[in-house]
This record gives sequence, C-alpha cells and structure tokens, in this order.
Amino acid sequence: MKGLTYVKMGSIEQRNAEIIVEVIDAIHGICKRQQLKLPEFEVILNDFPENDFNSVFKSFPGFIERLKKEKGDMVKERCYIGVVAGSFYHRLLEASTLCILPMCCIGCQCWGGEQGEHMHGKIKSSQCCQSLCTAISERLTNFLSMRSKYIIPQGRMVLTFTARKTPNPSNEDYGLELVAISLLDLVAQGVVKEADVDSFNLPLYAPCKEEVAEIVEREGSFEIEELRVFVNCLNRDEEQRNRDLGFNINMQMGKTMRAVLEPMICSHFVDAIIDELFIKFAENAANSMHQNKVNIGFQWQRSS
Repeated sequence: MKGLTYVKMGSIEQRNAEIIVEVIDAIHGICKRQQLKLPEFEVILNDFPENDFNSVFKSFPGFIERLKKEKGDMVKERCYIGVVAGSFYHRLLEASTLCILPMCCIGCQCWGGEQGEHMHGKIKSSQCCQSLCTAISERLTNFLSMRSKYIIPQGRMVLTFTARKTPNPSNEDYGLELVAISLLDLVAQGVVKEADVDSFNLPLYAPCKEEVAEIVEREGSFEIEELRVFVNCLNRDEEQRNRDLGFNINMQMGKTMRAVLEPMICSHFVDAIIDELFIKFAENAANSMHQNKVNIGFQWQRSS
C-alpha cells in the first residue's frame, strides 16, 4: 500500500486529533507486526463553510509535532492534512479516492401529519411509521450510493447512528421527550405559546438493525462486515470523571440535539428561543434517565 486516505466528514473539533492518532496507531502497529513499509497518510477533514477554519489550520503544526514526538520523524513526514468545506450530502471528493470513511449520527427526521402527538416523543400512527420507514430507506439508499463513489473497491466505511432496540418504533422516544418537556418549560415561563408547541410535529425515526441490513443489501454498493448494537450508558463514575475534566455531558447532549433540530425548530418558532431551549434541555437531561442511548455500529466494505 503506497498511501491511505482517511476522511472525517462533519463536525471539525478537537476530538478529531485523537481519532486521527488512533487510526495512525492502528496502521503503524499492523505495519510493524507484519514488517511492512508505513504508507503515507492523507487526512481530510470536512465541515460546513460557516465553520472557523482558521482555528483548525492553526492546530495543524501542534498536531504534526505531537506525531513526531510520539511516533518519530518517519510518521511525521508521511502525514498530510487538508480541509474540505461543504455538506457531506453534496459531492465533495473525487471518485475512488478513499480507503477509510468513518461517519456518525446519521438519522431520519421528517415532518409528520398528526397534530401534537410527535412532540410527546412517541409515534403512534401506523401510517406515520410507514411513511417514516419509507423516508429513511430513501435517505439511507441515497447516502450509501453517494458515499460508495468516494471509496475504492474493498475500502471501508464505518457508520454509527442512533437506533432502536425493538422492531416497534412506537416504544422509544429517541430523546424527543426531553425537547417536549423543555418547550413546555418555556410555555410555563411565557416565552412560547402552548398552541405553537401543540402544532409542532417532529417525529424522529431511528431504524432497527434488521431494517438497515435490508436497505444495505438492496442498495448493493456495500457488504456488511460487522454489525453491533450497543447502548451508551453514563454511570456515576463516568459522570464524575466528566465533571473533573470540565466536560458537561448534558450540555453535549443538548448540542447534539440542537445540531439536528435547530433548523426545524427555528422555522416553527422564533429564532430567539433556541439558546434558552437547549439550556433547558441540558437541565432536564441532568434530571432524567435519558442518558441510555441505543446505537448501531456498522463496518461496511465497498463491493467490487
């Protein structure tokens, strides 16, 4: 292997440096064990054009020096980093250029047709469930088709997204109940009208593993190598460690939900409520049991 191209699509942040180091560590270890020459690494980061890329560029020299310190000059001289601005739902890269493509937090958000019930976090209508199932099938099919064009034959895509545990989509609320509670808190404060909350329909549909496997098989660009369903559960010790490190998991949950929901919330309510809403969300998350989150993790291989 002469070179390896790795792309992190969406959300450029400090954590990306840790992910890149982990990937290089894994490849470095394999090459060392099998007495192979270390390939060159091309790392491409992606985010929306509105992101402050200057801060990203300023972090590169420090990252390269860290590689030199931890892995030596050989690794430092074989790692190149670049940035591509734009939505990952649009074409960003040349065909057949990627070896590894990790992505996360892919979901399906759609507007429903039944007044009010969706902001209680549960989908009750079988007609609505079928509509959302069809929508996510179309979105994921389109997503796989576009991503497959980037990846070389036998290349890998690792995809993690919110899932549900059971085939019945009406049994789980996907965290929307916390959004509903937070909106009702703003109603009690007189910030939002109750009628606006009642008319706000926002169902979130998370597929089960069987649905995803069927979509992947039908689309045909990838073969599933590994599938895992896992629960993110924050215990007391982890919560204390996060506090010691100055990391607020509840604020992070709020930021994650905001990234997904903000355009739809702002289109229905006034923009001015968005900051206050997700401050309330973080407060309510701290007092709830909603920190158990089900995810699906896939490793997919591009078909020949």
